[in-house]
Amino acid sequence: MQRTVRAERLGGGWVLAGGLLFLMILGMAILVSPVVVLLGDGANAFASAMHGMMAFLLMITATIGLYQGYRLFRGDLADLHDVLLPSVVNAVLALFTIVFGNWIYIPYRAPGGPRELFLQSSPMVHSIFFEFKEYIALFALPLAVAAAFILLYYKTDVLHRPWLRYSVAVLLGLVFFAVMVAFGLGAAITKLQAA
Repeated sequence: MQRTVRAERLGGGWVLAGGLLFLMILGMAILVSPVVVLLGDGANAFASAMHGMMAFLLMITATIGLYQGYRLFRGDLADLHDVLLPSVVNAVLALFTIVFGNWIYIPYRAPGGPRELFLQSSPMVHSIFFEFKEYIALFALPLAVAAAFILLYYKTDVLHRPWLRYSVAVLLGLVFFAVMVAFGLGAAITKLQAA
């Protein structure tokens, strides 16, 4: 008698569980602290909080995307379910992170904003921490969209064509690199001066 082993694929349950966990943590944070303390009392507190939250979520999904891209590169994936969802989520989160980041960048460049302080005291801080961070972060969006597009357009052909697998894996790796550099510089910026 031959015994068959059935491999079960993880469904979208982990997304639901992660979303519920996130909402529970957010709810507890709102309940135990005043909103002004949670977000800050500056004019750009909401945009800054949203930008930070989107960037943090993007960092998580970019890390997942890197791992799934590596598995795709090696040919270890049997279906695209595990790499498709993180790719689409990467693209959406990259868009929201950039939108909120540009919202914050407006007061940064305004007269009397932090930009003037950094240009007067240390122009290299402005050039590296702000300008380089802004431009490297912008690369995450087209890279993530390209990876998601290839996966959505070619579907299962990605598994059978090595050049498509390698392309998606490299794109996801570049998304991870751009996000990590921008996230690291963004975290360092918050220690310098708030906008």
